[in-house]
Amino acid sequence: MAVTPATMTDIDIEPRRGADSDLALLRLLHLVSPTLPTGAFTYSQGIEWAVEAGWLRSAADLENWVSDQLEQSLARLDLPLLVRMADAVDAAADAALANWIDLLLAGRESSELRAEEGHRGRALADLLRAWALPRADALHVLLARSQAAGFAFAARRWGVETRPMALGYAWAWAENLMLAGVKIVPLGQRQGQQALARLSAQLPTVVETGLRLTDDEIGASSVALAIASARHEQQYTRLFRS
Repeated sequence: MAVTPATMTDIDIEPRRGADSDLALLRLLHLVSPTLPTGAFTYSQGIEWAVEAGWLRSAADLENWVSDQLEQSLARLDLPLLVRMADAVDAAADAALANWIDLLLAGRESSELRAEEGHRGRALADLLRAWALPRADALHVLLARSQAAGFAFAARRWGVETRPMALGYAWAWAENLMLAGVKIVPLGQRQGQQALARLSAQLPTVVETGLRLTDDEIGASSVALAIASARHEQQYTRLFRS
């Protein structure tokens, strides 16, 4: 019986899919790397003042602070909006993207937190343009308003799926705050890494919450964060920008 020769498509289809998946993972790791030049390490999001005020004195205090924000803020504001921004990028719906950015900025409860979103957004938008990603130049002004928007844009351009994108975003956020807290409290690196390991186990549930929210359910308020960030604006000496 004659055997039909395998075509190039038959041979390459699985390796190509695997390679695409591997590259998407590597791109996500690139996006969440603390070495990405967006200045994330210069922000503490109110932790610096909370430590000075005596709110945060130990590793347990810091872990609870970050955990509460994951549950009450990131899951209910940042992550659902991140997904909607990514969907808007997919659909080339620039007006929708602008709307979701407006909503995210409205949820930043101090001038420092809004400034952080914009400063990091501009740095990431410049990087996206330097990478020559499709439409990065045309959308530069819009993406520069929000680092979350730039993250969503890059993730979609690089084929990162929704759930990994949200997990990566949440991980980068938690890691940055824990590293800031380790420096400020101060704590040992081992204590910080132990806390971060426990927080990482919380992230799948946090992401699941964010992914299932409807438009009308999006919104969060963290009173302690708002107070700490607003007071940090007037703090006498500061190591961090927020």
